[in-house]
Amino acid sequence: MSENKRFEKIYSQGVANVNEIWVDRETGVHYLYHAAGYSGGLTVLLDRDGRPVISPVVHREED
Repeated sequence: MSENKRFEKIYSQGVANVNEIWVDRETGVHYLYHAAGYSGGLTVLLDRDGRPVISPVVHREED
C-alpha cells in the first residue's frame, strides 16, 4: 500500500490537548484539527472574514 501524501501537517502544539494545522496539497485549503483525550475534530480553518484559508498550490515531486 502506497503512502498518501495529499495532506501535510504544518503546525502542531500540545500533547494531551492537541492542535494541528493540515494543508491539502492539491487544493491549498488549511484544516484545523483539535484532539482532547479520546475525542477530536477537524474543520476548515477560517480567516477573520470567515473565508477558508487557502495557500497557493505548489506541485512537488513525490519522494
